[in-house]
Amino acid sequence: MIDHERPQAVFIHGAGAGGWEWTIWQRVFDALGWSVLAPDLAPADDGIGATRIEDYAGQVAAWCDASKTPALLVGASLGGLLALIVATRVQPTALVLVNPVAPAGIEPRPARRDYPDLVPWGSRRSLRSTQRALPDGDDAARLFAFRRWRDESGALLGDACAGIAVEAPRRPVLVLASEHDDECPASVSAALAVHLRADFRLLHGASHLGPLLGRDAATIAEDTWRWCAGRVAFVRGKAR
Repeated sequence: MIDHERPQAVFIHGAGAGGWEWTIWQRVFDALGWSVLAPDLAPADDGIGATRIEDYAGQVAAWCDASKTPALLVGASLGGLLALIVATRVQPTALVLVNPVAPAGIEPRPARRDYPDLVPWGSRRSLRSTQRALPDGDDAARLFAFRRWRDESGALLGDACAGIAVEAPRRPVLVLASEHDDECPASVSAALAVHLRADFRLLHGASHLGPLLGRDAATIAEDTWRWCAGRVAFVRGKAR
């Protein structure tokens, strides 16, 4: 339920995950006076294997329209790329990109991979691989994530890896980059921040999943809220 009397935040999860990734951040932002929306991205009608970037982008845009007021967009990994894709459509108050998949034009690009039609992150998940992916999380967080991974579209991941062209948003942007991120390296996030003229913060000791699910997730969320609070208050009065 959206409370239109509170500042609005739309949280966009990464590939193979769901809105559950944002549980800690939701609690922090809610406690600090924000109304938060963090739904699951849904597969296309023909199934997850047929899902493409625009299917997800359309859903994010619809979430923002449902807020009825300009919302803060917060995206992690693929969700960060989705936030950039829809930003010119929905005119958010500000953006926060957490270890984002970089759009076209940001180098170096990740190595091209031959993804299957269906990437079996959910159907073939293992606790051991989740432990490796979240070295800065505790056992409870790893088990929480392990139980919830889902399969993802290989075509969508291939498109994202190749690079999606986006227009730089004319809004305040914060890029958060984990020091130990093998999926979306901090050096690439730093280059994106320069390109967007964004604020940049390096999260020392953090993994790709750490900012959302690691031991320091609540602290990172609260620090992000401090960045957002003044900028959203400033931009809201000028937004559409």
